[in-house]
Amino acid sequence: MSTDTLQREDTSVSEDDSLKEIVSETRQFVTFQTGNEVFAVDMGLVKEIMRVPEVVRVPLAPSTLEGLANLRGKVLPIISLRRLFGQEQQANDDGTRVVVVDVGQACGFVVDRVSNVVGVEPGQIEAASSINGTVDAALLSGIIKDVGGHAMIMVLDFLKLIEREYSTIAVASKKTGVAGTDFALSGAQNEVAGDELQLVSFHVAGQEYAVTIDDVQEIVQVPDTIIHVPGAKAHVLGVMTQRSRLLPLVSLRRMFGLAEQALDEKSRIVVLVLGSESVGLAVDGVNEVLRVAKSDVNAMPALLEREGNLADISEICRLGDGKRLVSIISVRNLFNRSEIEEALGAAKGLERDEEAQTAELEETMDEDEQVVVFRLDKEEFGVPIGSVEEIVRVPDELTRVPKAAANLEGVINLRGTVLPVLDLRPRLGMERVPRTDRQRIMVFMISGLRTGFIVDQVLEVLMIPKAAIEKSPQLSSEQGKLLSRMANLEKQKRIVQLLDPAHLVEGQELAQLAAAATEEVRDQAADS
Repeated sequence: MSTDTLQREDTSVSEDDSLKEIVSETRQFVTFQTGNEVFAVDMGLVKEIMRVPEVVRVPLAPSTLEGLANLRGKVLPIISLRRLFGQEQQANDDGTRVVVVDVGQACGFVVDRVSNVVGVEPGQIEAASSINGTVDAALLSGIIKDVGGHAMIMVLDFLKLIEREYSTIAVASKKTGVAGTDFALSGAQNEVAGDELQLVSFHVAGQEYAVTIDDVQEIVQVPDTIIHVPGAKAHVLGVMTQRSRLLPLVSLRRMFGLAEQALDEKSRIVVLVLGSESVGLAVDGVNEVLRVAKSDVNAMPALLEREGNLADISEICRLGDGKRLVSIISVRNLFNRSEIEEALGAAKGLERDEEAQTAELEETMDEDEQVVVFRLDKEEFGVPIGSVEEIVRVPDELTRVPKAAANLEGVINLRGTVLPVLDLRPRLGMERVPRTDRQRIMVFMISGLRTGFIVDQVLEVLMIPKAAIEKSPQLSSEQGKLLSRMANLEKQKRIVQLLDPAHLVEGQELAQLAAAATEEVRDQAADS
């Protein structure tokens, strides 16, 4: 098997002061699974992650030793974590990986699969003595809770782990003073690193791609909730919450015009950074971290690099005697694409003046806001309670108005007043659905015209703290106008998009609705 690997280094490259502060407090861990348990190791101790190499069996060695591998001229002990923990053995598969950790000398530990790289705040790490589990707490340096989609992750102390069966390695570890995250490459390795590219590889639609590790902030699982942003283009999946911030998500499949495929448990979000900006890139799965000799890398042919999506691919690397080709994506070129620029519109302030927007938000956030929360499909929206005239049931039939605008569902007689009624779903770029008993008409006064909008369900009246309200990423001009704010209710794992009813109908559309209502009043008067 291929042993192409990557030395892990600090993945934070942002020059933004606020991001530096976050990164300085946040520790990065590589998480992995063995059996039914989820473990982590501080990323500073991880030298490489690779596929399982061919090994030479060693007679009289501890049963936990798989064997010895030749890794670029260095002998690497390969140790089975399943055997160390007394777990049932299983054959290696495509997900099996070797995590190479420095414990005075490099040792490779076979794990069932590497999950991702996660950022962990200091307060999320607890003492290992706080649990009773299948793994001896003496082998753990801490417990991480509620990170990366896992209720609990055990942080392994690899030095203590090998002391039980590999005393020679343990003695060497103590002599070299390996501890914490103070791992540094030897001078010889640093010299080699200068002739290599350090990459994170992933796959999309059966093709393997990679980006330099300096451009990767972290790799995370697909969140349970992705907030759809009405009016955004197809490549924009929506936004997710990342450490109390809203992160725009884009689909690499859609950007590259590849066949559609739903995100699943194997999909990952690769968080890319360029300067002070970050964006989440949805990929089918992350393969491994690679260290690639520069001699195995070729520039994209000049004739192709300017064409379409190929402009994003700066180089091609050849692995396994040319049998494995990995396309290296230029993050800088990717960030210059209109799709990414749109997803980062809020940060760049393309449509709205930043100072005016901030002043507007500060004015509206002087006090806690009371909003009426309603649902469209699976998403929650809110409007200021003062903007809601009333909420009524949808009648069995709406009166159709001849030659009226196509978006007008009809009119109803509401206590002697003719009320134009529209379906809010198509206004926000959603498909219409059949009528249900849960649907309601929310009535707003818009530029002097009482107008009703059908919503899927009215949920509650909610008091939202001003600290929970923040700007929405501006992903299109229409969305930026209608849904410029979001309530990020982190403790409830809930995001409510705040809608401005004043922009629901404007200009000619508003005039058409007013004319339809007037015409219906005349018809009713004539009939009477």
